[in-house]
Amino acid sequence: MKRSAINHLVHSAETCFLAHGWTLPPAPRWDVTDFGLGDWQKFGLVLINLAEEPEYCEKLMYGQRGMTTPAHTHRKKKEDIICRWGKLDILLWNDATLSKEGSVTLKVNGKLASVPSGKALTLQAGERVTLVPGVYHEFLPSSEECIIGEVSTANDDLNDNFFVNPDIGRYPHLEEDEPAVVRLVSDKS
Repeated sequence: MKRSAINHLVHSAETCFLAHGWTLPPAPRWDVTDFGLGDWQKFGLVLINLAEEPEYCEKLMYGQRGMTTPAHTHRKKKEDIICRWGKLDILLWNDATLSKEGSVTLKVNGKLASVPSGKALTLQAGERVTLVPGVYHEFLPSSEECIIGEVSTANDDLNDNFFVNPDIGRYPHLEEDEPAVVRLVSDKS
C-alpha cells in the first residue's frame, strides 16, 4: 500500500470525523490497512485505537463504499460493532465455510435475533451488533462513507484475527512514495 494512499485515507477520515462531530484524542493511534492484499479500495479500513487496556478496547473506524473488511473471526474477543454515521452492512456466518444455509443467533441492538447466514444485516447510524468469539463476520459501508465504532474485550490484532482467506495479512506492505502524515501502529520505530 502506498504511503500516499494512507495519507489520503487519513485525511478523508479526519474530514468525515470532523464533519460529523467526532473529535479525536490527542496523538491518536492510527491504523490503515489493505489487509496485505494490495487493493485498499476493495479491501481496506481506517482504524483509530481510542482505548487499549488489558480488559477492554475501543476503536473508531472509517470506511468508504466498496472497502470491505474481509471475513474473519476471533477466538477470544467479544465485540460490539456500532454504526456511528452512515450505513454499514455486516455479513455473518457460523463457520469458515461461509455457508449461506441456516442463521446466526446474536444480539442486534441489545436484543437476541436470528440473522440469515451470508445475508447483509444493514446497520443504520446508532445501531449495533454484538459478536461473540467464533462468529465469522465481514463488513463494508453501504453509504458513501461510514463511521464505525468498536467496543470490545482486550484486543490482540496479531494473534486473535482468523481470516478465511489465508493470503490476508493484518497490516499492509508499505511503499514509501511520500512522507507520512501520521505514524501508524504498524510503522517500525
